[in-house]
Amino acid sequence: MKKHNFSAGPCVLPKSVIQKASEALLDFDNGLSLIEISHRSKPFVDVMENARALALELLGLEGKGYKALFLQGGASTQFLMVALNLLEKRAGYLNTGTWSDKAIKEAKIYDDIYEVASSKSANFNYIPKGYDIPENYDYFHCTSNNTIFGTQMKRFPNSPIPMVCDMSSDIFSRQLDFTQFDLIYAGAQKNMGPAGTTLVVVKEDILGKVSRKIPSMMDYKVHISKGSMFNTPPVFAVYTSMLTLQWLKDLGGIKAIEEENEKKARLIYSEIDLNPLFKGYAVKEDRSTMNATFTLENENLKETFDAMWKEAGINGLNGHRSVGGYRASMYNALSLDSVKALVEVMSELERKA
Repeated sequence: MKKHNFSAGPCVLPKSVIQKASEALLDFDNGLSLIEISHRSKPFVDVMENARALALELLGLEGKGYKALFLQGGASTQFLMVALNLLEKRAGYLNTGTWSDKAIKEAKIYDDIYEVASSKSANFNYIPKGYDIPENYDYFHCTSNNTIFGTQMKRFPNSPIPMVCDMSSDIFSRQLDFTQFDLIYAGAQKNMGPAGTTLVVVKEDILGKVSRKIPSMMDYKVHISKGSMFNTPPVFAVYTSMLTLQWLKDLGGIKAIEEENEKKARLIYSEIDLNPLFKGYAVKEDRSTMNATFTLENENLKETFDAMWKEAGINGLNGHRSVGGYRASMYNALSLDSVKALVEVMSELERKA
């Protein structure tokens, strides 16, 4: 039976990417596995350079003063690295969910952090708006998509200071003017590849302005100077991310995938709104195209519904404990057919109830 993978991460990947990545594990370079060759060898250096170039190309940032890096430690390490590299006196953070909350906590280790706005009192079911960003701060930090709560920033503020964005769960999923961001970071395991590497795209001219000494491993300038090869990179995660980025380019880039993502989102949210057995969690205007969160109006139907979607080959639908209910994560590689399969189960439940 075909599996419909709605996992929030690690996420579904294109079948062709998984096939090529698995072949590289067996034979990548004349009988040598991808994971046993030197990361300094020309075949892998080419992979790293291609992955970095593809990231900038897809984001429309080539030749605009940005560098792309593939680092280790997940987005959680970026909570620290951003502060270490950019925070001199004070920074402003928009608090829209669990991960921005954690980013604030980590940044506070180094200096003063100000929450410009927060939706925490409503358990993060909406995106705050109408807030001011102080001009004398070092940078403004936001999270574009909140996986756990199913909210997404549809518009970004016109920031008077450098804007940093955690795009871990919606990177490469929609068209944006990416030049409005001075630093973007994203864990690979939501839309690019397996866990193990994190994409960082940074405008070089914002670096080197803090007075503190930065450990080499945490210094963006060091990683830029070494082409993301300061230490041994996670070769398999980088290679698979490169394949996924090439798959996206061949598909028609972000414009093409955005059209598919909008179709998937319209389909699932239409069912949530029209089916009286379900209720959406996030405020409608802030609903994420990547993560649809919803609950059952009648918890007595939970056992029946759970059995139905599992029987239909659906995986990873349970919601996070912070919200409960269900979460359908619809990353780039998830097909429209998989969303149709879920919607059919939801409709069938209504017919049975």
